[in-house]
Amino acid sequence: MPTPRIFLMLLLLMGACTRAGASPLFDDQAALEVELVGPIRSLLRNKADRQEFPFVLRVGGRELSVEVGLRGKSRLKHCPFPPLRLAFDRSETGPSVFEGQDELKLVTHCENSNSGEQNLLEEYLAYRIFNLLSDFSYRVRLLRMHYIDSDGHVERDAKSRYAFVIEPTAQLADRLDTEKLKLPAVPKKKLDAEQAARVYVFQYLVGNTDWSLVASRDGGRCCHNGRLLGRDEKIFYVPYDFDQAGIVNASYAKPHPVVRLPNVRTRRYRGYCTDPDTLRAAVRHVNLRRDEIIELVRGTPGLKQRDAERTVDYLMAYFDKAANEDKLLAKFDKKCLGH
Repeated sequence: MPTPRIFLMLLLLMGACTRAGASPLFDDQAALEVELVGPIRSLLRNKADRQEFPFVLRVGGRELSVEVGLRGKSRLKHCPFPPLRLAFDRSETGPSVFEGQDELKLVTHCENSNSGEQNLLEEYLAYRIFNLLSDFSYRVRLLRMHYIDSDGHVERDAKSRYAFVIEPTAQLADRLDTEKLKLPAVPKKKLDAEQAARVYVFQYLVGNTDWSLVASRDGGRCCHNGRLLGRDEKIFYVPYDFDQAGIVNASYAKPHPVVRLPNVRTRRYRGYCTDPDTLRAAVRHVNLRRDEIIELVRGTPGLKQRDAERTVDYLMAYFDKAANEDKLLAKFDKKCLGH
């Protein structure tokens, strides 16, 4: 029988092996160089049936087989280069940075232009900002994508662009020791108050109105542009999809008619009416991370200085108002849902 000391060493070794076997994809924030090789023109022309095509993904000296398909709703209509879905054979991904991955959402540059790429980086920033505000947030990894079209027809301006992948919901749930929930509506009393308040303030900070906790109209899964996680009888709303936000200001972005705003850069509070002390704590939580948020913007790879400073100005317009907590909270109270 192993001695206690040897037994402890075996446990530590097993733990190290477990950590080594875990996917490292979202544990690093450095931009990852990736080549995606396959019939890109054929893929982009199949918007109607979203047929998947076999591709090869090259990374770190490895070649991984991957099935690639189109995804998205509004972006599929508006984007010459829409978002993609990457489906791996998990048994073939190790050892590589994609080890353990099964299916990933790839957010692309939408428009084959510099402005399209800057919008992509600004949406990536929205995810990263919320990472600073809450552990209950989707992690993302920035990629420097090189698209090699075996059809030979990919546009020159689409050949090398930034993109990013989003942490799968199953991995997010496992990381936070929660379970994925599929509910037609959210019982307000079960919402984790702290997480919900941080979401409300964050969405206002980045100027996003394209989200909702309201019950699905068709009886489907709640909620719009967010997933629900459950733990200890509490429900956590985790937001995603920020291309319609003011911080991005994409050329195709428009405010939803229900909010009656002139443009997406105009902020509108869309959170539930909630306990004032909880909401005040969320405002302070965001304010305390102002310098980290601004530093994050200015340090984002590929974001041009002009676009970075414009983003900083947009965010600072919020922080200037948030310096007067009482006035900001009074404004939130007038617009909150549930009066």
